[in-house]
Amino acid sequence: MKDLHKIIWQTRPLLQQIETAVAAGLDGTGLTVRMRAVLEILFSDGPMTVPALARHLSIQRQYVQIMVNETEAAGFTTRHPNPAHKASHLVDLTEAGRDAIGKALTREAEIVSRIARQFDPADIAAAKRVSDGLISAFRQINGEEPA
Repeated sequence: MKDLHKIIWQTRPLLQQIETAVAAGLDGTGLTVRMRAVLEILFSDGPMTVPALARHLSIQRQYVQIMVNETEAAGFTTRHPNPAHKASHLVDLTEAGRDAIGKALTREAEIVSRIARQFDPADIAAAKRVSDGLISAFRQINGEEPA
């Protein structure tokens, strides 16, 4: 139990280190870390509404709206009418956005590949299972997922 507690509390410094590395990789691209998060989802899943992006990112819709506004102002995203909902437009990547996130993801994949060589694949799989279990357990505790 003591080791699990340490793992849980190590997530903050881990995420801070990851964010610092991601930000450094975005230097000169015009992207910020939070803009990158929006672009990555649109790149992998296609156009979606701000509420759908918020669910995907597990953060408040209002905050995601600010993030989307930033990507749109920078020319990385655009809004299109949503046939399913008149008031909630679809957010989509522009060509500049697709190019920027494609380059960022390629750089990040190279870094992750280099880091992955330091670990046994079985250890990575075990860490993924523990991480997935922790997320699910805390979502249940927070009432976001049925117990």
